[in-house]
Amino acid sequence: MAEMTGKYNKGEFGKMKKPNLSMLQIINMSMGFLGIQMAFGLQNGNASRILANFGADVHELSWFWLVAPITGLIVQPIIGHMGDNTWSPLGRRKPYFLIGAVLCAIGLVMLPNAASATQMMAANVLLMAVIFLAMMDASINVAMEPFRALVGDMLPKHQATIGFSVQTILIGIGAVIGSDLPGWLSKLGVSNEAPKGFVADNVIYSFYIGAVVLLISILYTIISTKEYSPEEFASFEGGKEIVEEKSKLSDIFKDFANVPSQMKKLGIVQFFSWFALFTMWVFTTSALATHHFGLSPDDTHSAEFNKAGDLTGSLFGSYNFYAIFFAFALTPIAKFIGKKQTHALALTCGGLGLIAMYFIKDIHYLWISMVGLGFAWASILAMPYAMLIDSIPQKKMGVYMGIFNFFIVIPQIINGIFGGPIVSGIFGKMAIDYIVVGGICMLLGAVLTMVFIKSEHDSPKEIEEEIKQVHF
Repeated sequence: MAEMTGKYNKGEFGKMKKPNLSMLQIINMSMGFLGIQMAFGLQNGNASRILANFGADVHELSWFWLVAPITGLIVQPIIGHMGDNTWSPLGRRKPYFLIGAVLCAIGLVMLPNAASATQMMAANVLLMAVIFLAMMDASINVAMEPFRALVGDMLPKHQATIGFSVQTILIGIGAVIGSDLPGWLSKLGVSNEAPKGFVADNVIYSFYIGAVVLLISILYTIISTKEYSPEEFASFEGGKEIVEEKSKLSDIFKDFANVPSQMKKLGIVQFFSWFALFTMWVFTTSALATHHFGLSPDDTHSAEFNKAGDLTGSLFGSYNFYAIFFAFALTPIAKFIGKKQTHALALTCGGLGLIAMYFIKDIHYLWISMVGLGFAWASILAMPYAMLIDSIPQKKMGVYMGIFNFFIVIPQIINGIFGGPIVSGIFGKMAIDYIVVGGICMLLGAVLTMVFIKSEHDSPKEIEEEIKQVHF
């Protein structure tokens, strides 16, 4: 187990201060996010394609994608609450990493093989695919929420932006690999075509690789990171007990009623940001197939449609790749213009990137859109949490991170219900028009960031100090 290298310093009123962590320790505690996001990248880039291969129509896709936000809505607050009150030999958050990773790996193996499972079980292929998709989503949420809470647990607040930025970098690396893997395998000669009702080999093998990487990265974090003990947490709270013996699940509703004001304001921004992201994830394949490849909206099986699917994965890999570099730049940018200004700028670039997809007809120039989306994605994964963390009590870190997820999944649920009918009924199944709507929503998020968010801890001096505190 990696030991903390920093020294415990006494703060005001006799509280012990959390020691600063080195960059290596921050990377170790976040490494599992690489595997989680690789799984997420495989899902984002290929779920619509897989469901279309199994016979789903474009107007149905957003309904099937409802599985992800609904499971997140239910699972994350519960897991956060349980993590806040779990003290096992393995740790406080790590048991949930492990359980989530194992279940997600099983889902990764089974989802692209739903057609084969259907034949053995005499079931409906789309129903089986949705079941496996739900299994993946639930287990990703089991593993993901504790990683967010772990940053709040382990890092002093002045290192929060660095901690979430490191997570963003690892998320970007995992997503690049997951998004591009089917295309890479196709270039190596693995087939990207399959009989009607089945999934191409390059997608199936990509999901197998994703399952292995997920398990390895989660195990690395579990082995390399030592969580604080209850006694250490109590010392950080001035001797107060961190565990509430009579804590129960119904306390989640009380916590929701006491949501900090900063969280509510950030939640409004998150609504428009994640509405836009969900639009992009669900409808990009169909948008490219119809707007850029000139295919009929009903063509979901041809080689050209699968090329559009490969391109979607490649583009998603690109914006995650650009997000890696923007994640390095977030703290220096915030040093000069502030955290909320940085987030507003990033969302503006992302919104313009989505809108530009309509006007860029040559697929070789779509990378321009992905640059803006990479900036937005990097900020969405880091800045809201960095602005939020000071307003969350330490002993409620997990449950409040789970509740904050409400503001991420609710816009996805709303979009999932109405997105498909809008694309089909208003836009004539031309999904590119709805992508533009997503871009407008992200621009609204940028405006609301400037209007609603009060950032109290982002002075240039404090952020410069945050950079200095990270050591190797």
